[in-house]
Parts: sequence; structure tokens; C-alpha cells
Amino acid sequence: MVSAQEWEAPRRRLHFGQRFLGTVVRVPRPGAIGIFVDIGLPVTGFVDVLLLPSEAERWPREGTESEFEVWWADERPQIRLKPTDPRFVCEDFTEWLTRWRPGWPQELGLPVTVADIPPSASETVGGDADG
Repeated sequence: MVSAQEWEAPRRRLHFGQRFLGTVVRVPRPGAIGIFVDIGLPVTGFVDVLLLPSEAERWPREGTESEFEVWWADERPQIRLKPTDPRFVCEDFTEWLTRWRPGWPQELGLPVTVADIPPSASETVGGDADG
């Protein structure tokens, strides 16, 4: 695990919507928490359960390679990701986006450091996803 100081340098280089090829490395409780993704950075990527399909059978399995985009990255040494493959995104994503992250289209390309409050929805699911 990297320290807060070690996390700041890579965090300053991240932008909302930035894409990474990643490998799912852990699915601790399918249908309940989310998935951990290795995107080749010193911090863990995580996709929250709210962004994944409602049926756990449709979630990417450990070892799955896919593309992910930066959804959030605050001071915690972890990158919140969103799958770009529609097979791995919740069915009601457009509705969910309108309700919880209506500014997303305007945020694309902005440095993650411009925002200092995480999206409301991330606070509704068990807080930190350190696993």
C-alpha cells in the first residue's frame, strides 16, 4: 500500500474519463461489494457495485482483461473506475448518472484533483473499498 504522499504524484496525472487496460484481480463478494482491478499503477483500481450489473453472473471474473476509465480518485490511495464495456456496466447507468453524477460529461478530461468531494453514491456503499 502506498502512503498519501506517494499517492499524490500519480494522482495529479489522472483525469476523469482517462482510460486504462486493466485486469480484474479480485472479486471478493460477487453481487455485494465490487471488483478490484490492476491497471498498472502503484494503487488499486476499484469498480463499485453500483456501477456493475445487478446480476453478479454478468460481472467480469478474476483474470478478465477489459478497458476501464477513471471515475474518481480522491486523497485515498485508490482509483475508482468505471468499465467501458457496456456488458459490465449497470443496466440503469444513464438514469443513475442523471441522479448521482449529472456533471459527468463536463468533468471528462478534467484533472481528478479539481474535485474535493466524492460522488454521493460512493458514500452509500460501505465507505472505503480497501478490501
